[in-house]
Amino acid sequence: MIELKNITKSFKIGDNDTQVLHGINLSIKKGEFIAVIGQSGSGKSTLMNILGCLDSPSSGEYLLDALDISRLGSDELAKLRREKFGFIFQRYNLMATMNALANVALPSIYAGVSKHDREDRAIEILSTLGLGDKIHSYPNKLSGGQQQRVSIARALINGGEIILADEPTGALDSKSGEIVMQILKDLHKQGHTIIIVTHDPNIAAHANRVIEIKDGNILSDTIKNDEIYQKTSKKLSQKSKFTYYKDQFIENFNMSVLAILAHKLRSILTMLGIIIGITAVVSVVALGQGSQEQILAGIRKIGTNTIDIFPGKGFGDMRANQVKSLSIGDAKMLEQQSFLDSVTPNTSTTGTLTYQNISVSATLRGGGINTLAVNGMKIEAGRMFNEDELDESANVVVIDQNTKISVFKGINPIGEILLFNKKPFVIIGVIAHSDNAFGDNSVLRIYTPYSTAINKVSGDKNINSITVKVSDEINAQVAEKSLTELLSAKHGKKDFFTRNSDSIKKTVEETISTMRLLISSIAVISLIVGGIGVMNIMLVSVTERTKEIGIKMAIGARASNILQQFLIEAVLLCLIGGLAGIGLSFVVGYVFNNFIDGFRMIFSNTSIFVAITTSMLIGIVFGYMPARNASKLNPIEALSRE
Repeated sequence: MIELKNITKSFKIGDNDTQVLHGINLSIKKGEFIAVIGQSGSGKSTLMNILGCLDSPSSGEYLLDALDISRLGSDELAKLRREKFGFIFQRYNLMATMNALANVALPSIYAGVSKHDREDRAIEILSTLGLGDKIHSYPNKLSGGQQQRVSIARALINGGEIILADEPTGALDSKSGEIVMQILKDLHKQGHTIIIVTHDPNIAAHANRVIEIKDGNILSDTIKNDEIYQKTSKKLSQKSKFTYYKDQFIENFNMSVLAILAHKLRSILTMLGIIIGITAVVSVVALGQGSQEQILAGIRKIGTNTIDIFPGKGFGDMRANQVKSLSIGDAKMLEQQSFLDSVTPNTSTTGTLTYQNISVSATLRGGGINTLAVNGMKIEAGRMFNEDELDESANVVVIDQNTKISVFKGINPIGEILLFNKKPFVIIGVIAHSDNAFGDNSVLRIYTPYSTAINKVSGDKNINSITVKVSDEINAQVAEKSLTELLSAKHGKKDFFTRNSDSIKKTVEETISTMRLLISSIAVISLIVGGIGVMNIMLVSVTERTKEIGIKMAIGARASNILQQFLIEAVLLCLIGGLAGIGLSFVVGYVFNNFIDGFRMIFSNTSIFVAITTSMLIGIVFGYMPARNASKLNPIEALSRE
């Protein structure tokens, strides 16, 4: 079954090569019970590691069932360790975070055996070894002898055609040692090929064949008897590829969760950078969303979907006050256009408002019946002037809140008469309070029909501006272009300019988006820093858990299994950190919204989705290198770490 031809093994220590095995030639038959004996440093453990495919020879040929081992890749070697060999270690090498049942069943996970089958088989083997009542006990609750029996059960779970035992009784008392040796003798009678490494002649005496090794050479090879038994045990059945990969993922996920829970403080510190970064990103986006909504609400209050037309060339035109290019006729013409819902000519003049013995400066604004609506204002009391009053140039006014507070303290102003520039006006309505961010709350305003303002106050037939409301189904940009062409044709030139509330809205949105992008970029940098922290901690974790990785490789884990487990662990840490960050941002938002007046943080599903996705990507990107490093470890080097 096993044939070694001129096997040598050298190790590099500093600048020197130290040869441990010198041209070993050895043949082993199926079903033999062999003891390899020798003093410490003789090379017996190195020989066993080569036999078990944990290590590779420097030169020579190793044939297993006529298969040249040197031609096999890492996954094929892992398959041999998983299905052909069973390892029993001097220090047991059990997983501290798993109970006896999970430790025994672990090699079958990597072999693709279903959970039900592997657990039934593990319970059966443990019961046979006298540990039926210890299946849920963790290694730290078991004696040395019991731990070694769990190790033996693990070696048998996938069949264990060849049992490799390295000083199996070295850490046990004499009674436990006798029990372990009796188990190995029984396994030999069941057809297992047993190879034990020991320095104790009394232990070697149990074997049918004793090979003594000294200074890397076989000193003697003594066959006491040639008892060879036929192996009758059968291996557990395996599953389809899909079920195999699904179960591998589930099991690796479970092991990752156990690893995270086993190191709670380190896990929390690892997640801290991600938590801060995600909290910053989600909170910044919520602040941006809230500020945008507040500004857009202000825009809606000064008129939604409206276009203002002013005389002159543009804002800042020094001649704008002298230009008298807009008239009532222009407003009348625009009223005929189907793409406009309403048209309001605007005129204004300043003067003195007098009521009883109170005189204050105020602005009189003349407009149409839709003046308040297109400017996002509402009536609090009374009413707005109507078409008849507009046609008759009626002396009626609607006052704003500033006027009501300044002039009519404790008085209901509806029906009262005030004077503006010595002209009497009846108050018919009061405008409701507005949080319009674009208005000037220090100015007193009263509103009257434009016909009244022109005919009875200013005497100027020209108007200051025209406000139009575009129909909802019409694009505001197209409407602006159309009315510009109409007025230009009527005037014979373009002696006016427009202000489109839709353009203001877009400008505000673009500005806020730019600011949000800038601040989010800073938050993303903190996420990257958090990701680097995850990578550093995972690298430390790989170093700390090198022995664990070695054990898993020894019992048959592929490099991909190790890679997947550590990658899942990194992603889980970042995902949990991301979810914690989102939760923390909601706490920040709750506190902010309940203690800050006039402004709210608004959370969006998109930002939350992006935050979760980003945290997972950080786990993948920054967890890959540590996971890859773990998967590339040499099994024997990993096992030798403490």
